[in-house]
Amino acid sequence: MSDVVVVGGGMGGLAAAARLAAGGHTVTVLERASRCGGKLGTFSRDGFTFDTGPSLLTLPGVYRELFAATGADLDEVVDIVPVDPACRYRFADGTELAMPHDRADVPGALDDALGPGAGTEWTRLMGEAEHLWELVGEQVLRRPLHGTRDLLRHATGVRDLLAIAPWRTLRALGRRRLRDPRARMLLDRYATYTGSDPRRLPAVMAVVPYVEQEFGCWHVRGGLRALGDALVDRLVELGVEIRTGAEVTAIETGPEGVCGVRLADGERLMAGTVVCNADATHLYGDLLDDPRARSPRRALRRVQPSLAGFVLLLALRGTTSSPGHHRVLFPADYDAEFDALFGKNPRPVPDPTVYICAPDDPGLCPPDGESWFVLVNAPRHDPESGVDWTTPGLAEDYADRVIDVLAERGLDVRDRLLWREVRTPASLEDEVGAPGGSIYGSSSNGARAALLRPANLSPIPGLYLAGGSAHPGGGLPLVAMSAAIVADLIGPAIREGARHGDRQVGQADD
Repeated sequence: MSDVVVVGGGMGGLAAAARLAAGGHTVTVLERASRCGGKLGTFSRDGFTFDTGPSLLTLPGVYRELFAATGADLDEVVDIVPVDPACRYRFADGTELAMPHDRADVPGALDDALGPGAGTEWTRLMGEAEHLWELVGEQVLRRPLHGTRDLLRHATGVRDLLAIAPWRTLRALGRRRLRDPRARMLLDRYATYTGSDPRRLPAVMAVVPYVEQEFGCWHVRGGLRALGDALVDRLVELGVEIRTGAEVTAIETGPEGVCGVRLADGERLMAGTVVCNADATHLYGDLLDDPRARSPRRALRRVQPSLAGFVLLLALRGTTSSPGHHRVLFPADYDAEFDALFGKNPRPVPDPTVYICAPDDPGLCPPDGESWFVLVNAPRHDPESGVDWTTPGLAEDYADRVIDVLAERGLDVRDRLLWREVRTPASLEDEVGAPGGSIYGSSSNGARAALLRPANLSPIPGLYLAGGSAHPGGGLPLVAMSAAIVADLIGPAIREGARHGDRQVGQADD
C-alpha cells in the first residue's frame, strides 16, 4: 500500500510526486500512456525532433526551486538558455517586431517597429501589470484559493480592488492604454496563453506578458522534453514507483474519504491519499462516484473549455534566411479568429494566427535542415455539437490551408518540405486524455474563471488536484506551483496513525 497514489504522470503530477517523496511519503505514479510527461511530448523521425507540447519555458526559477526542494540542482541536469529575440511578430500590414529577451530593450523595439510612443505606452501598461503581479503572483498563485473571498482578501484596499478589476477585460485594457491597433493585437495574443478570448478574459491577466518580459523566455537544450525526463529521473532517485500503461478508471472512496484507485484491468491499489493530475472534468465526471463530487461537477459544467490546437510538424531541407526561434504571424482580422473558436458554431479558423517554433538547437535537426513546430488555435474536438476532427479529409485539407497561410505571410516552405506530421485536437484528446483536446482544461473567459479554477483540495478527504485544470492554471510553471500547493496541504509523512484533517474545500465558489 502506498501512502500516496498520483493519478497521471503529467508535469504537475510528477512535481507533486517529487515533493511528496522528498517529504517521506511512499509514492506511486500511475500513467496510462507509455511514458510520463503529459502534454510535454516529443516526436522524432529521420534526424528531426520536435517538442509536441509546450515550446517555451517561463519562470525557470519555479523548476530550480522544485529540484532544490527535493535535493538536486536543475542546472546540473539540463541546459536552460535564453531565447533572444523572445519572439518575432509579423502583422498583416507587413510590420515586423523582434521582441527582445531583455525587458529593458522592449520599449525601443516597439518604437522602432510601431512608431514613437508605442514603447512608452507599453511600459506604462507593464507597470500596471507589475502591480497586479505583486497582488496575485505570490499571494494567489502559490497558495490554495477557495473562492472569490480569498481572492479579494489579497486586495488591501479599494485601489487594489480597482487594479484587479475582475469586471474589466484584457481587450478593454488594451483599448484604454494602447493607441496602436498592432500593440493591442500583441496584448490580445496573451489571452491564448490561457486558451481564452481577450474580449472575455479579465484584465488581471496582463500579468502574463509582464512575467514573460520580466523573467525572460527560455529554451531547454535538446527540447523541453528534457525537462520532463530530468524530473522522471529525479523521481526514480527518490524511490517513487512509476507505472506506465496503468489507466485509472475509478477513484474509490468511503465515508471517511479516499480509499484507493481501480485500474482498467481490475486491479485495486489502496491508498489513503490520492493526487489527481488528470483533467478536473474527467476526475469529477468519470472517476468519482461520490455525492461530494456533485458541487464541483456542476461548477465545471458552467465553465467554457479552453481552445485547442492544430499542429503541424514540418521537416524542412535547408535553412531560413532570417531564422527565428519563435514567430507569430497575425491575421488581418483577429476577432474573426475568436468568433470561430468560441462562437455558437465553432469551426476551423479560415485565416488563423500562426505560431512557429524553430529552435536554433543542433540536437533537434540535421545540419542542413530545420524542425518546425507550427500551431494554430483550433476549436476543441466535439463530434456532437462542434467540430469532428476525425472527419475524413478535414485534417489534411486544413494542413494544406495552414501551409498556404505561411506562404501568404512571407514564409513559403512548400518547396523545402520533406514531410509533415499532422496533429489535431482529437489527437491530443487520445494521447493525453485532455477532453476535446483543450490545451488548458477550462478557459479563463469571464470574471470568475481566470483565478478561480477547481481547488487543489477536493471536498473528499484525502483527494487533491494538481495540474493545469486546477488552481492556479495551465502552463509549465503554474502546474509546478499547483504541485507545491498540494504537497504543502498534504504535509510531510507521519508514520504513526496520521489522519486526514478537517480541511475540506471543493470547487472554488463565492
